[in-house]
Amino acid sequence: MGNNLLKGKKGIIFGALNDMSIAWKVAERCVEEGATITLSNTPLAIRMGTTEELATKLNAKLIPADATSVEDLECVFDESMEALGGKIDFLLHSIGMSPNVRKKRTYDDLDYNLLNQTLDISAISFHKILQVAYKKNAINDWGSVLALSYGAAQRTMYGYNDMADAKAMLESIARSFGYIYGRAHNVRINTISQSPTVTTAGSGIKGFDSLVDFSERMSPLGNATAAECADYCVVMFSDLTKKVTMQNLFHDGGYSSMGMSYRAMEQYIKSFEGLKDEAGNIILG
Repeated sequence: MGNNLLKGKKGIIFGALNDMSIAWKVAERCVEEGATITLSNTPLAIRMGTTEELATKLNAKLIPADATSVEDLECVFDESMEALGGKIDFLLHSIGMSPNVRKKRTYDDLDYNLLNQTLDISAISFHKILQVAYKKNAINDWGSVLALSYGAAQRTMYGYNDMADAKAMLESIARSFGYIYGRAHNVRINTISQSPTVTTAGSGIKGFDSLVDFSERMSPLGNATAAECADYCVVMFSDLTKKVTMQNLFHDGGYSSMGMSYRAMEQYIKSFEGLKDEAGNIILG
């Protein structure tokens, strides 16, 4: 049941691929809360995923676009404002991909051309979206913009690779543009640092299943699900958070404030049990 938190509001959701996507859950919750939206993803992602089904279900216009192309983004905003009958009130950037990760290039052996692609797709696309919106004055005063981030922007996470650099840049863009857009039109811009979440994109990270299990053991409240992230996004899109801007908001069950939990320590100790002989002495090799 919705609470009409977004009644009458209009928005654009970038990055919904299939029903595993956080963006998919966000789109569903926004409409449930009374909003009307448009959806955008790359033509390839639309062909590979099931975004057309979501668009039909939510009666939302689906606009194919490459978020690294300013020309494509201009079309997204023009077509969205035409379909929605005016400027938008909220926007979600849920876009991220690392060709280096996909090609199993480690951080100490990056292909720099691929690194440029990682940064362009996962971070600079956010700047392009904001710049196009700003120049077109496409977001209503007191609008809200969110981008999905991850704790690897602040702390090193094994296997997250150059996506960590992209997330750090993403958060910086939110702060820098948050000042400009806030002073000009009271538009607030934030990032949400979500728990590791099982999505099509996330599953490509090395050791992802172990990372999910570890963070679940470390977090007092457990990992935040995609559906719970969608709830948080709705609150951030609503008028209840009008003075929250330029923040990286952790939505991770408390993981980011933990050093070590009992559940994680217990599992850590168990991992050594197979390294001891019958007398309890550590087997060194």
